[in-house]
Amino acid sequence: MDRQTVGSTNRGRLQVEVRTEGRSEVVTAAGELDHHTAELLRVPLEEAIDRGRTRLVVDCAQLEFCDSTGLNVLLGARLKAEAADGAVHLAGMQPVVARVFEITGADAVFTVHESLEAALAE
Repeated sequence: MDRQTVGSTNRGRLQVEVRTEGRSEVVTAAGELDHHTAELLRVPLEEAIDRGRTRLVVDCAQLEFCDSTGLNVLLGARLKAEAADGAVHLAGMQPVVARVFEITGADAVFTVHESLEAALAE
């Protein structure tokens, strides 16, 4: 593993976009969610909740990697959303990302959808 990439160069490994669709705030994460990039996802999730947008749908279709720090960001957002009578829905997880949720049991505390369309239809 090339440790010389640790630092600011890692910030480009995760792209996050936020948009409103009906009653849901859709947060699309593309790339690698880890210790170095987790803040890029945590901030928009918390900002959405602070604005009263408590039905969060995280579109994971382009998420290539998620470590324990990324998982903790999502778990933290879930707790905050639920405290405001909301929820965090995960959509379109790739098998490598879904495996992290299965191994840790986190898939049991999130509503997981096959696709973004399915999450928005609920």
